[in-house]
Amino acid sequence: MKRVIAQGTFEVLHPGHLHYLREAAALGDELHVIVARRENVTHKDPPVLSGRQRAEMVAALEMVEDARPGHPEDIFVPVEAIDPDVILLGHDQHHDADAIAEALDERGIDCEVRRASGYEPKYEGELASTRDIVDALIRQRA
Repeated sequence: MKRVIAQGTFEVLHPGHLHYLREAAALGDELHVIVARRENVTHKDPPVLSGRQRAEMVAALEMVEDARPGHPEDIFVPVEAIDPDVILLGHDQHHDADAIAEALDERGIDCEVRRASGYEPKYEGELASTRDIVDALIRQRA
């Protein structure tokens, strides 16, 4: 059984997330998703929805075996529990793949760290990022 981990904030599910999760699911037999806790999101505005709500939304997707909020202090605790064969980072996530691979190695977690491809919208005007969707909502409804 080959396990894959994808992780992210997943504030507003959109086509870019589906692309990422489909790509992750194709790498193995089980896709486990770690959803960032609000207090751990420091590289952008914190999410509005709770980690539990965002995990519930992600878990409802057909390709996802399990989705759970991340650990409040140590991002590797859920990784150790899942024991993945592959961690697929999002194409634009701020994580350093080499630093993650090194930390995994130090903890004795034997898995490959890869980077997902980017999503290319099929039609002009399609939005594929939470920020773009929120900005468009504000412009149209403000």
